[in-house]
Amino acid sequence: MADAWGFEGESVSLGHVEGTVTLVEGATFSICGRSGDMLAGSPQGLFFRDTRFLSRCELRVNGSQPEPLAASTGDPFSAVFVSRTRPRPGHADSTLLVFRYRYIGRGMREDIEVRNFGDEPAYCSVELRLAADFADLFEVKEGRAGGPKEGDHSVGVVSGDIVFRFRRGATRRGARVTFSQTPQLMDDTATFELIVPAKGSWTVCFQVTPAIDEEEIEPRYRCGHPVERATPVERLQRWRRQVPLVESDNDALLSVLLRSREDLGALRLFDPDHPERVVLAAGAPWFMTLFGRDSLITSWMALPIDPDLALGVLQTLASLQGREEDPRTDEQPGRILHEMRFGDQATGALGSKPYYGTADASPLFVMLLGELRRWGLAREVVDQLLPHADRALEWIERYGDRDGDGYVEYQRMSDRGLANQGWKDSWDGVRYADGTVARAPIALCEVQAYVYGAYLARHHFAHEAGDEETSRHYAEKAADLKAAFNRDFWVEDKGWIAIGLDSDKRQIDSLTSNMGHCLWTGIVDEEKAGLVARHLMSPEMFTGWGVRTLASSMGGYNPISYHCGSVWPHDSTIAAAGLMRYGFVEEAKKLVMGLLDAAATQGGRLPELFSGLDRQEFPTVVSYPTSCSPQAWAAASPMLALRTLMRFDPWVPYGKVWCAPTLPEQVGWLRVNRIPLAGGRVSVEVAEGGVKVEGLPPGLELVGEARHPLTSV
Repeated sequence: MADAWGFEGESVSLGHVEGTVTLVEGATFSICGRSGDMLAGSPQGLFFRDTRFLSRCELRVNGSQPEPLAASTGDPFSAVFVSRTRPRPGHADSTLLVFRYRYIGRGMREDIEVRNFGDEPAYCSVELRLAADFADLFEVKEGRAGGPKEGDHSVGVVSGDIVFRFRRGATRRGARVTFSQTPQLMDDTATFELIVPAKGSWTVCFQVTPAIDEEEIEPRYRCGHPVERATPVERLQRWRRQVPLVESDNDALLSVLLRSREDLGALRLFDPDHPERVVLAAGAPWFMTLFGRDSLITSWMALPIDPDLALGVLQTLASLQGREEDPRTDEQPGRILHEMRFGDQATGALGSKPYYGTADASPLFVMLLGELRRWGLAREVVDQLLPHADRALEWIERYGDRDGDGYVEYQRMSDRGLANQGWKDSWDGVRYADGTVARAPIALCEVQAYVYGAYLARHHFAHEAGDEETSRHYAEKAADLKAAFNRDFWVEDKGWIAIGLDSDKRQIDSLTSNMGHCLWTGIVDEEKAGLVARHLMSPEMFTGWGVRTLASSMGGYNPISYHCGSVWPHDSTIAAAGLMRYGFVEEAKKLVMGLLDAAATQGGRLPELFSGLDRQEFPTVVSYPTSCSPQAWAAASPMLALRTLMRFDPWVPYGKVWCAPTLPEQVGWLRVNRIPLAGGRVSVEVAEGGVKVEGLPPGLELVGEARHPLTSV
């Protein structure tokens, strides 16, 4: 059987995106068609904590499937499906409409309503066909859930409910389906026979309650209880009230930012043991769990709207930081995890057995903690987390730097782990220019850039505390790393940064988007930045929508691959931030507008990734078939793009806030209200007449120019 951590193939396709409806709420998600049906033998179903608790949910009226008319999602965790019954023989139209109101959260509730628009009462037989295979998420994701799951399955009628049970070894799973009216029950099918009055309606509610290890989990939405008072509704309303309000004369920009706000709100996870801690799932449908790298980058991007995300992510990751060496999970002392899982292939409390196979989460942890300090946020909590940052730095120096050359390399500890442990973690994601796939151990360029950022962050923590010895130590380490990096990673005859160094310290010399991350952290020498910018925006890299992960001139280029020629919005947005940092203003704005245009072709939502086909060749974004949507760092990318255009760069411990907005010509006016900063809320307005900043906390100096890329103060 394929291993949960080691799968590097393509996820099973959900079919056409337009025909699929995905709902998410915490660790729960559902996938269905436009009719609302979850079809047996497909990847569809109701999932909770990485287990599929409903693998079939098909509605039939008078023996036939109703004809789908519309599907609407008013919020991330609920949907309405409208269909009509088939017309009676000799009639052109049907008089019966079927409405399915679905709500998910730790289970599922569905209200079925049949409306009769005819002049006489109508007989109806409403049949609900159900199944629960209890497949692990990985089995479904990898297309291995076609047959019965190994173990003992049972289904039966208990006290008027349909009860599904599964047992294998110590694993116990169950699902109870209850009804607000008494149906005729036969195994996995519920049937209602009824007469719908003329111009009247009939309704029934059913509820799916999951059970884990013999303990039933109370659903967020229950039959007989007001929907508007359910926890997900109240949480989303609070989120909408507290996040900054953006106003602009550019409707496309507003649409993208609004969609991003809603998607980030939907992807939040709440730890029942620490309800004040909010973390982010990586993406729906397959990654509704905590990922170290994804959560750290996403919460960095989202700092201008909700710093609590960063705090929750850091606190949660610190509580799960590696403590021992375990080759089964790549755990090492001080290492920040890669991902957590809940299904029967994993065990644990907040979810499961963590997997630690990532080279970049540990330095990103330190970088994000430093960024929170720069924003002057949650000082006491940040101080409490500093020892965890020191443990992450110890991992960098003791375990990450495998051979003592000053670079962090990765190589999995067993064949169970991921072969590639940077963000391009597919099996072929790291290639030489001729297309040859590189083999570990590998030192990736962006990982060294993150380590550089981590060293600088720790240097400033120490300087602020008056610990000059530690401050000098990390300042020297940062300077040494930067000098070595610009010597060893620079491909002299090509004028770009190698994606990595192999085990022989040879350059993995392909032209990739990774070097945009290096601009973002400031590790690139200023005299080299111009060539890097030119390559990032060259025709072989820039598609008109975003930056390709691998240049079209490289061996192995494939515009519809996962990491070898596709466009990832978060990757391009980080590149735009890096370009702006080094003063390549027009290039950064061009890249940001390309991404906003891409979102406009997708209903305002940036997907996880899309094809690297050129915009001039194909005038709309070509989707990647198994892309997550919504996906966390894609959802947060417009927030970082907004900050990039505003050139908003606080450094509260030093009493300065740089703010020098530069808007594309498509945006004439912009106002961002309630940006959290140093315990207050700041508003920034940009118009032709200049920039107005309101609510700046006392003691902060506003600097009306961009900060120099290679300085901290």
